[in-house]
Amino acid sequence: MSTQSMQSTAVVELQPAVKGVHWPFVVAWLFCLVFYFLQYAIRSAPGVTIPELEAAFGLTALGISSLVGLYYYTYAGFAIVAGASLDRYGAKSPIVVGVFTTAMGCVLFGLGSIGAAEGGRLLQGAGSAFAFTGAVYLAVHGFSDRWLATAIGFTQLAGMLGGFAGQFIVSPLVHGPITWQSFWIYAGVALVLVALILLIVTPANHEPASGSVWKMFAPYKVVLTNPQSYLCGAVGGLLFIPTTIGAMIWGVPFLGVEHVGHAEAAVRSSMVPLGWVIGCPLLGFISDRIGRRKPVVLGGIVLMLVTLIGIVYTDGMFPRYVGGLAFGIGSGAAMIPYTMIKEVNPDNVKGSASGAMNFMVFTFSALLAPLFGLMLVNLAGGQSPTLETFREADLIWLVGIVLAFALTLFLRETGAAVTPAKK
Repeated sequence: MSTQSMQSTAVVELQPAVKGVHWPFVVAWLFCLVFYFLQYAIRSAPGVTIPELEAAFGLTALGISSLVGLYYYTYAGFAIVAGASLDRYGAKSPIVVGVFTTAMGCVLFGLGSIGAAEGGRLLQGAGSAFAFTGAVYLAVHGFSDRWLATAIGFTQLAGMLGGFAGQFIVSPLVHGPITWQSFWIYAGVALVLVALILLIVTPANHEPASGSVWKMFAPYKVVLTNPQSYLCGAVGGLLFIPTTIGAMIWGVPFLGVEHVGHAEAAVRSSMVPLGWVIGCPLLGFISDRIGRRKPVVLGGIVLMLVTLIGIVYTDGMFPRYVGGLAFGIGSGAAMIPYTMIKEVNPDNVKGSASGAMNFMVFTFSALLAPLFGLMLVNLAGGQSPTLETFREADLIWLVGIVLAFALTLFLRETGAAVTPAKK
């Protein structure tokens, strides 16, 4: 991002209102939530089809981790493009292109060949990068500042409801009436329909952009020269990976080595994203209500730490569904740094701030997805992972959560209780 003198007039005109509701943006935000729901479902769906993917592509645990992790490489990279394009071109074109790209990726993945699957996963990640960033952009311009954290919490609620559906609903579908390939084709068709609706309802709130396309990346100068931006990204990234990789991809295989049946394991693993459905809006509301961000983040981290220890390293500490649900609720605190990074940066670079946040968060996922698979393979000595193998590998999530707690202490409080209201 950049200083005021470096911004195009189009960007400056897009400062969000602090009073009232802009309903055209709110309507577009609602349909963007459908996009976010669907992309989260396709993000988590491979977790319940690992045996089918291993058989279809002849892959090991490391191979599956690498295939699934391709999503995060393009997601992280295109998060930068998504944020910059939203600030430069507005919401309409970038979001619609993102949905179509994701749809194409789903269809390719469903073709059943390893080459198409790899290309499809890359396209899914690239297109999905526009979902959350676009939804936040629309929320910032549709809602007042007073309810921004709550709106972002509900945005993530839609995503994690998709993550829940990607396990709880997809598992019985692909092990019953349809094949796993058919699921991906149907998901692509659904995304095309969403893209067409967004093309109609999303406000075209930008004048045609002028000047070099590279100018759209200029706003990142502001975000990336602000140390608080990096702290927000690190805390969010460290809190995301235990759920996006640890629970949503490897939760079902972990429960499998505890001799839990596949259907039951899918239900229990889906409790984590269901917990996000509750925790994201709840913790966002609490944060807005008390006017402080850091106490809520720290409380969520403590809940994550306690429940992860109970689930992985003890037997029967929590009832079957309670532990995963509580872990998901606590990890909903990962969304609050998304609010904070926008509050520590100027209003006219909100899209780029969100893009930078997504880039930092999913860089953690892109790096740790194959690393975790490699750890499982090495610790298991080439054999199938055991309970002890998972317990050793899961130490990486514990370390990440503790580090997130420490870094949160250095975040600047941005809540309304300590920040003067905007005029």
